[in-house]
Amino acid sequence: MHYFWVPFLPMLGIIVPLLTNKFSRSTCALATALLPALALALILFDMPAVLGGQFFTQSIAWIPQLGLNLSFRLDGLSVLFSLLILGIGLLVILYARYYLSEKDHMGRFYCYLIMFMTAMLGIVMSNNMLQLWFFWELTSISSFLLISFWSHSSDARKGARMALTITGAGGLALLGGIVLLGQVVGSYELDVVLNSGDLVQQHPYYFAILALFLLGAFTKSAQFPFHFWLPHAMAAPTPVSAYLHSATMVKAGIFLLARFYPVLAGTETWFAVVSLTGLFTLLLGAYTALFKHDLKGLLAYSTISHLGLIVLLLGLNTQLAAIAAVFHIINHAIFKASLFMAAGIIDHESGSRDMRKLNGLWKYMPITATLAMVASASMAGVPLLNGFLSKEMFFAETLDQSILGSLSWLIPVLATIGGAFAVAYSLRFIHDVFFNGEPKGLTKTPHEPPRYMRVPVEILVALCLIVGIFPNFTIGPLLDSASLAVLNHPLPEFSLALWHGFNIPLLMSGLAIAGGLAIYLNRKPLFRFEGLFPALDAKMIFEGAIQRCVIWAQKVNGYLESGSLQRYAFWLCFFALALTAPPLLDLETTQGSLPSTPLNGAVVIAAILLIAGSLATIIWSHYRMIALLMLSLVGLVVSITFAYFSAPDLALTQLSVEVVTVILLLLALYFFPQHTPTSKSRPSHFVRDLAVASAIGCIVGSICFALLTHPLDSISDFFIANAKTGGGGTNVVNVILVDFRGFDTFGEITVLGIAALGIYKLIARMRLSMRTKDHDGRLWAKDKYPILLSVVSQSLLPLFLLVSAYIFMRGHNLPGGGFIAGLITSIALIQQYLAHGVDWMSKRVSVSYHYFIAIGLVTAAITGLGSWAFGRPFLTSWFDYFSLPWIGKFELTSALVFDLGVYLTVIGATLLILANLGKLTTKERLTVGER
Repeated sequence: MHYFWVPFLPMLGIIVPLLTNKFSRSTCALATALLPALALALILFDMPAVLGGQFFTQSIAWIPQLGLNLSFRLDGLSVLFSLLILGIGLLVILYARYYLSEKDHMGRFYCYLIMFMTAMLGIVMSNNMLQLWFFWELTSISSFLLISFWSHSSDARKGARMALTITGAGGLALLGGIVLLGQVVGSYELDVVLNSGDLVQQHPYYFAILALFLLGAFTKSAQFPFHFWLPHAMAAPTPVSAYLHSATMVKAGIFLLARFYPVLAGTETWFAVVSLTGLFTLLLGAYTALFKHDLKGLLAYSTISHLGLIVLLLGLNTQLAAIAAVFHIINHAIFKASLFMAAGIIDHESGSRDMRKLNGLWKYMPITATLAMVASASMAGVPLLNGFLSKEMFFAETLDQSILGSLSWLIPVLATIGGAFAVAYSLRFIHDVFFNGEPKGLTKTPHEPPRYMRVPVEILVALCLIVGIFPNFTIGPLLDSASLAVLNHPLPEFSLALWHGFNIPLLMSGLAIAGGLAIYLNRKPLFRFEGLFPALDAKMIFEGAIQRCVIWAQKVNGYLESGSLQRYAFWLCFFALALTAPPLLDLETTQGSLPSTPLNGAVVIAAILLIAGSLATIIWSHYRMIALLMLSLVGLVVSITFAYFSAPDLALTQLSVEVVTVILLLLALYFFPQHTPTSKSRPSHFVRDLAVASAIGCIVGSICFALLTHPLDSISDFFIANAKTGGGGTNVVNVILVDFRGFDTFGEITVLGIAALGIYKLIARMRLSMRTKDHDGRLWAKDKYPILLSVVSQSLLPLFLLVSAYIFMRGHNLPGGGFIAGLITSIALIQQYLAHGVDWMSKRVSVSYHYFIAIGLVTAAITGLGSWAFGRPFLTSWFDYFSLPWIGKFELTSALVFDLGVYLTVIGATLLILANLGKLTTKERLTVGER
């Protein structure tokens, strides 16, 4: 199906704004909009089938053992939200083209916006709960970047941090709920979960699952008591507010409640918690909005109120209430996005959002005023506008519930009061801004915006009118389809007619309008009453809580981080001892039934060298060079031990790593003092450390002895039996790395590349002085690069590269592989740096080692993705045998390409670190430092 590509198209377009940012602003906006527009076209292409009652799912296995698949679904609810995300998103892209100033980095803004669009599409189209959670967290991260876009503003930075903290914490709660729900149902696929409502609600984990899901939904959708982050997120540019905080992000929590409605709804706990939370949020937001002087502040609290209204509807125990909630999701997104854009136009063209200054703008911007007044009337629930229809449905459903028992009459009364406050703050938006005298203290004369900046508002306001007048023809089929997905069973009868006769809901609407007018006309006493209460700044309270956490963390850290390496080692060994010793107490005897491995002279000598090297490293640790030599001896003996016990791959790897590590330590120690004063420990500390070390030695020795003499069922038998038939190789270790556990290897080389880039950035601007003497005052030799070392290293380079190629090619069937070959190549090139210097190598090796890492990771990833083309899981390898004249029979395997990616990544990471460490005291670096 075409819809499968919808979430990926904006994802591919994330880089487009950055590439086009150097072109004109219109070109950047147009290029950014192309892929989202194509995604919208794909949704519209599949939309008729969905409106006809069908829904589609498509899945690609990723990690089936964990229940994690790349899985998407298209049903009425996902179509509805996709239309909102893509449709309003395209309008915001156009609007931002004119809103952002020349100083703003438009490409970066669009990049963040598209990232958020991708995340929201991923949420609403995911058919796997773990995948949904991934996109859920991506919305928190991308919204953090958007809210803090004007990073020079303290309010923007603090508002972004507050939003990320609250929504991120809710995301962790949601993850816990998803894991529990998956365990109860036995699957993370929504196809299974949505049909398991009875199973979930009868399970003992139901209340925990419900609490965790509601925490995730309430934090994201700014429900009480988590509502305080949304108004402070208004420090973001207005296009962000119009998109995230009215049409998309805050709707993610609503979407979560709607999506899992068939699973979690239907119990007394759901009805009580969800409805009462929504009711309180509705009233709190509506009341607070009336007293806000900032345009975006008023709209922010009105958004909180309307979100509470939707949550209240989802908490009522009627099917029609859920349908009304879906209807109001649509209507609220339309009129609130247009209002935010209108507020942005007013701010942009008048220089202020303070309603105490914005008076009489009707005279200066009549078209914008007309548009804003229509959208405000829709928000207030005035007839013939879309907001009236869903508000009337809301009033009707508050009458048909029994949540509070005999006190259930309070619900419609309080709902009417909330509606009255909605009318009051809508009237204030209209009257105080567009009438009520003349502007006061504005920095510039207000005027109409550029023509195309107003187009998104005009489109949205036209939708308010069209949906309000012709609801059945415009929104009816989509509402039916989305409601069917929410309820997960056939819909009850309902009507979207403009006129249902004289009834109680119509009376409630009339009372709300009249009450709102009365509240606004008597607003001055209300403002004086509100002024009697101390002002609470949620941002300051939040920042204070953060600072208290920081102080507490510093105290704990100060106790734990004493700066004593000896103390750290003691506690590490102590807890290791506490965890490993108890299981040994269950063994009647350490010795098992297997015979002990006989000793011979070679083993005894190796053991003596290993013990002597370890002791010498400790005893002469203050002599850094001697300690390094002794440490190398330990590594060499360990390598020989691996070879002795028939592990040649480990021996080769250990030996190569030892060589690279010694070079790395030599480069690092060059900048350290060559001699460290001997530490003086108290006798009690010496006795303590000796006792712990002895105990650790005894325990580890006992464990090793027990493992060697007791029968052990190992998974190695499986790998040995399947290495040839399943992976096409006789080197079991290499087959495990590139086939059976290829995903682990891919993760490891990714971490290696990230670590190398991190080290490179840390030392990129480091300035270090060149040493001229050793610790005894002797001058270094004047000949930095001895001729003998240069000649020998050049002679050995081809041999090293030949050995590296040989080790790489034979790795699938004999000891070797990409990791070892990459280390050997790295050693060969580092030897050239040591023998000839950085300047000499720079003239001959002009390639950047960053590219090695990138090419290696891309090669490994493409190898894994290639298996998808054949319907196999990620990184499934392929092999076969071929014959050629004069060559004979030979094997080809896709694992060789993956191993090539490992090889290139290892070379790039190793040389990026070592070569740049060697540049810290080059002539060029010193010259830069002197400047």
